[in-house]
Amino acid sequence: MKAAIVGGGVIGGGWAARFLLHGWDVVVSDPNPRVETQVAEILLNAEKCLPALADVPMPARGTLSFEPSLAVAVADVDWIQESVPEDLSIKHSVIAEIQANAPAQAILGSSTSGFKPSQLQDGAPRPGQILVAHPFNPVYLLPLAEVVAGPDCIDEVRDRACDSLRSIGMEPLIVRHEIDAHIADRFLEAVWREALWLIKDDIATTEEIDNAIRYGFGLRWGQMGLFETYRLAGGEEGMAHFIRQFGPCLAWPWTKLMDVPELDEELVQKIASQSEAQSGAYSIRELEAIRDRNLVGILRSLKERDWGAGRVLNQNDKRLAERVSVAAQDDGAAVPIRLLESTVLPAWIDYNGHMTEFRYAQVFSDSCEALLRRVGLHDDYVAAGHSYYTAETHNQFYDEVAANKPYYTSVQILLADAKRLHVFYRMHAADDDRLLATLEAMYLHVSIQSGKVVAAEAAATTRLMALADEHVALAKPETAGRFVGQR
Repeated sequence: MKAAIVGGGVIGGGWAARFLLHGWDVVVSDPNPRVETQVAEILLNAEKCLPALADVPMPARGTLSFEPSLAVAVADVDWIQESVPEDLSIKHSVIAEIQANAPAQAILGSSTSGFKPSQLQDGAPRPGQILVAHPFNPVYLLPLAEVVAGPDCIDEVRDRACDSLRSIGMEPLIVRHEIDAHIADRFLEAVWREALWLIKDDIATTEEIDNAIRYGFGLRWGQMGLFETYRLAGGEEGMAHFIRQFGPCLAWPWTKLMDVPELDEELVQKIASQSEAQSGAYSIRELEAIRDRNLVGILRSLKERDWGAGRVLNQNDKRLAERVSVAAQDDGAAVPIRLLESTVLPAWIDYNGHMTEFRYAQVFSDSCEALLRRVGLHDDYVAAGHSYYTAETHNQFYDEVAANKPYYTSVQILLADAKRLHVFYRMHAADDDRLLATLEAMYLHVSIQSGKVVAAEAAATTRLMALADEHVALAKPETAGRFVGQR
């Protein structure tokens, strides 16, 4: 798949990074002579943070190229993302040139935060190809994309667009009826208006307003949004009680939503000086890095709970996992069975820059699952009430490995009978076969319902015992049967 990014600024560069790191080839078209430097800086940030959200390997990175000619850039692509300045005449001119040269089946998405799709489609030769795909900065980390099709967009185009967005880890929010500024920016506009008045009237500074958000309701909104947060405020009686109790407050003259202070030079300088006092100790690049690291921590916390944006990340992991290579070594040779082939994920790295100890346990646990699936013990087997439980393990660590380094695991079966499975795993660096770690494990076959050790399903036992018979010819691992501290 290939995407053309038209406009390589903050938003366009973010789109380029997200597509690239999900395996798409990307061509960027922008007349700015600094575009390659700008995109490189954005991509550097994205490479540090986006893979840290995944718990499976990301696909191989696509190729990045730059093409000053818009006509050439869009000639052979599947997706075109327009991210030029918010000027309708500029967008119309760019869209006309895109449609004169791009494939008719390509999706043409606009990053516009305010214009309606009907305004973009006006006068276009193929209006059904155009829709709004409005992201949020940083595009490579925040999953939301507002998708607004408009009256002339073809449903099939909208549906393909949503599928493509999901394939790069985004969550499409379909806006059913077009409206100025879509959905999210209308909220931001309301908050922004109120914040301007609070500063103008000397009620609060920029830092105090930001503190009100980041120490208070912003933390709730980040994981529950607006209505689910207020549902809780209604107590046991829920949302209806909340509205009845607090609804009358809306008639009170608390806000100035329909009024905007004049942004004269005095107010502009007031805001700018307060912002400088608040954040001037950091460069923009430093603030971006701080923002991205904080977002990774928040998003991973949500991911562990499969909640909010974290659920989107887990769904993307499942899509990415389908691409993970699992070696199929079924030649019957008397060699340890190759199980997993993968890479060390950035999220697995500790403060020393090496793979964290508990991640080795995860790798060997995944290896056990791969072995059991190999002999037919899939999800249905567990759902029927049977599984292998870990009775005893012994780890040894031999060498260090860093992020994004390839590895593979193998297993040697030492014993298999109807109720027991005794195995020895090895984890190797794939580039030079260095031994990284081993795990010796004893599993017992258990009835989940009774919690007692019982005989495994006969066919699976037969396959495990056949593998064990093949491995009898292998030398017993030198460290099998060791105890902690043994010389």
